[in-house]
Amino acid sequence: MQFYYKEAIKEGWKVRELRRQIKSALFQRLALSTDKAGVLALANEGHQVLTPQDIIRDPYVLEFTGLPIKKRYKESDLETALKANMEQFLLELGRGFAFIGRQYIMQIGSRRFKVDMVFYHCILKCYVLIDLKRAEIKHGDIGQMNLYLNYFKTEICQPDDNPPIGIVLGTKKDELLMEYALQDNANQLFAAKYQLYLPKREELQAQLDKLLEMENLS
Repeated sequence: MQFYYKEAIKEGWKVRELRRQIKSALFQRLALSTDKAGVLALANEGHQVLTPQDIIRDPYVLEFTGLPIKKRYKESDLETALKANMEQFLLELGRGFAFIGRQYIMQIGSRRFKVDMVFYHCILKCYVLIDLKRAEIKHGDIGQMNLYLNYFKTEICQPDDNPPIGIVLGTKKDELLMEYALQDNANQLFAAKYQLYLPKREELQAQLDKLLEMENLS
């Protein structure tokens, strides 16, 4: 609970916001993306945003959208639901995000492209581009986001901005496929899952315990 106590003070969470973060197992979700030393630092110091990796949560929990879990929905439905619940989405994204816009248009050569959502991260001083996928993330989605990031670096970012970050969000991802798709990429590009229901904290804790056990054995 020390983690939540520190985060509540830093973020100014109200009781309702604090309860949601506890219920959504925020600590376990963040801890799964770091190493053993990082887990201990997270527990003792709270969440420190120092690098692009620090803003990634896997999975992201979007239960506030109200979308059905098993029924089909369009990517535009998810995007609209996130825009309508922006305050809660920003809470899920974490500290430092400012919303810029949705369906951001990029004219590249003779073609027009649109990235689903664009944010600016006030701590890392960079743009954050998010593309939403209704199903599994494919390697082509990574290539497309890479195109967007190169455009932003050249056409949008100012001299005092840091390189942009790209996040592709889908309901599933093949870890090995993503490892190869993201390997040796010059951009800050991440693939992460989202889910439309609150995770079971026990299952996330079991994953975390298994990860720490593997690190102890290595």
